[in-house]
Amino acid sequence: MADLTLTTFDWVPEAPRGFVRDFRVRWALEEAALPYRVASVPFEDRGPTHFAHQPFGQVPWLTDGDLSIFETGAILLHLGGRSDKLLPADVRGRSEATEWVFAALNSVEVASLPWGMSKFMGHPTDTPAWKFVDGFLKLRLKHLDAVLAARQWLAGSFSVADILMADVLRVVDGFDGLADSPACRAYVMRATARPAFAKAHADQMAHFAAADKKRGV
Repeated sequence: MADLTLTTFDWVPEAPRGFVRDFRVRWALEEAALPYRVASVPFEDRGPTHFAHQPFGQVPWLTDGDLSIFETGAILLHLGGRSDKLLPADVRGRSEATEWVFAALNSVEVASLPWGMSKFMGHPTDTPAWKFVDGFLKLRLKHLDAVLAARQWLAGSFSVADILMADVLRVVDGFDGLADSPACRAYVMRATARPAFAKAHADQMAHFAAADKKRGV
């Protein structure tokens, strides 16, 4: 039995499927060909055991032996320590990939989350609040597009930084937010064309489809 266990929800509504963040960990595990199993916790009844592993009642978390790790950035960096398919082996490359992990989460996703939620909720786009959110994201994408125009992957070779950045950007792209960022859009297309992406996505969708059958949906 694999000593790596990825825990996610037993079921979620249709809208977030394919984007629930256990996907990022599945993708990394598939890229590295690390054996693992998937466990689940109730979506609708989050008890003390859940909060003991994930203090905000979210998913995923990863157990590796007696370690329990939450937050996708932390999980992916941990897995990078297990495989140079996920983090470069040299010090300089590893440092560059690590800084881009934090950039994906702290610079780009921070800007994309309120933008994406506004789009999803159908909020009006003629308000000062929307204009601020939209301008904030566009500025971040402008800088990132200049970086990605000059390189295939963020840290030389494909790494966990690309898993995180591509996953953040594909949400934006789903709302056509990369129309003015051609290098970002091309980058998302490169990343999501990888076989490990397809396998991870299919597995997550199958996981929730199986839950529908159990619920009689």
